[in-house]
Amino acid sequence: MAATLAADPRLIVPVGTCEQHGPHLPLGGDTLIVERLADDLSAEFRVLRAPTVEYGVNVPTARVFAGNAGVRRKTLHRALNDLAAAWESEGVREFILLTAHDGDSHLEALETVITTAARVRAVNVFGLDFRDLLEGQLEPMHGDEVDTSLLLYVAPEFVQMSLAQDYMMADEAVRRYRRGWLEVPAGSPGSIGRPTLASAEKGQRIYARIRDRVRERIFLAPASRS
Repeated sequence: MAATLAADPRLIVPVGTCEQHGPHLPLGGDTLIVERLADDLSAEFRVLRAPTVEYGVNVPTARVFAGNAGVRRKTLHRALNDLAAAWESEGVREFILLTAHDGDSHLEALETVITTAARVRAVNVFGLDFRDLLEGQLEPMHGDEVDTSLLLYVAPEFVQMSLAQDYMMADEAVRRYRRGWLEVPAGSPGSIGRPTLASAEKGQRIYARIRDRVRERIFLAPASRS
């Protein structure tokens, strides 16, 4: 590890969630997506990859979904601060926090991680424009056409398309949901969007766009050595 850090002092930290995404997807769907990306980037650029932080800040739901388990924003923030401090003392000079969960409180916990001198880069893989790749949506939602397509590509053994159900919300309601101002409605199956339009081929294209953008904007830039 010391030799690898001496050659490139960056560390990839995948941050997942344990959260429902509808009856057709696994609780750890966000985690599976971000782990695949972390593994691919680590192998390509020979950058160390930390063990996954498997719990994040879940969005509240109007009814109980068995298996859901999340932490508060300040809990995730403190945990990441503690981990970053330990790794920074061992030579890490840049942290690349990857997540596939775009709730505002969750992202805030990542974006406000404090270090002594190391650079912190929080990357939300859903912060891209996928409109040209989608049929029934204009943006990522939750357990939707995007999530389901990605999981059909990276982990098809965990997807049960026969259980997928479409449930649409107005754009403003989706924005309020992401900010934590609105619960996942009781009438929702746990997913929001159009998962029935998902396909592995679509997932491959979405994944390629995510991987290529992260490569270009993060990994092809010079490593920080301050």
